Amino acid sequence: MKVLPFLFASLALGLGANAQYFSEGWKPGQPVTREAYPTGIRTPVHQPQATPTSEASQFKLTDLLTSGPVGSLMNKAGINITEKLEKAKAEAEVEIWDTRIPLITDDSYDELIVNESLTPEEEAERVWFIIITASKGGKNVFSLKTDEEFDEAYNRTLIEGDLPNVRWARMDYLNVTYITTKWAIWQAPYFVVATNRGHDLRFYKANSVKVDSDVMREFLREEGWRANEPWTGPLAPGGDLEHVMHYFGVTLKQIYEFLLIFPRWLLMIASGIVGNMVLKFLHSNKSVKSPAKPAASLSATMTKTEVAATPAQANGTPTRGKAKQRKNAKK
Repeated sequence: MKVLPFLFASLALGLGANAQYFSEGWKPGQPVTREAYPTGIRTPVHQPQATPTSEASQFKLTDLLTSGPVGSLMNKAGINITEKLEKAKAEAEVEIWDTRIPLITDDSYDELIVNESLTPEEEAERVWFIIITASKGGKNVFSLKTDEEFDEAYNRTLIEGDLPNVRWARMDYLNVTYITTKWAIWQAPYFVVATNRGHDLRFYKANSVKVDSDVMREFLREEGWRANEPWTGPLAPGGDLEHVMHYFGVTLKQIYEFLLIFPRWLLMIASGIVGNMVLKFLHSNKSVKSPAKPAASLSATMTKTEVAATPAQANGTPTRGKAKQRKNAKK
């Protein structure tokens, strides 16, 4: 029972020590004041750290090549890297194709063709007529001619309006890696007729058909593509080994996207160096072991032994028979 008075005394002392935190309250006539916050405890305010922007955090190959030791070395060699980079960028941004025709890429193929919003009737009649071209660089003359005829056929179709179920599209062979690899197309130009949401594919090599706008339109109007069976086999869409071409295409796409950070002229120099190293390796003089000589015959060995022994006998000590002959001759 003696503990209770001691506890009450301690509690009274504690309340007296913190009396400054108690207020008598507001009275009529007093100005309204803001409540003061206790100053004994301070809670740190979390300030979000500034994160670098994506552009600043990315590796800028252009700055590396135009400044620093690499840039000074190129300037001494008489190479204007800035001018070359600007020229390459301008060439890449030039539009040489009709922008009304959809440009299919690795990322937009599924959205445009596979997942196209269609009614069951439209899906049964939908035909995609695709040209795979390599005229972006301006060096493939045949591909340029094919593009011109393709655009002409498209323009006439818009005017005539006689192919409502046909959609036209273009694919840049130089910038599309996954789709062309999955389709096993290793050169351009090519024509592709895709039906059944891209599941049925028919391929036509441009140099094996007559490239003419009238021929293209007639081919589509009369549905001449039905005379050819769609691509079938283990690597075709729906085949047992389709996944092989899928992963192969994904791998090549990743390699291509990595190489895109380098300028084209730098890749040409690197490929020349690698090619030179490969040629030197293939034409290197390797030590070739000489074939073992055939074993000499027994008779030839015996003959050489007798010939070699004759000089030794001539320079050596006379035999006993010859000494006896000289002795008899003296007598």
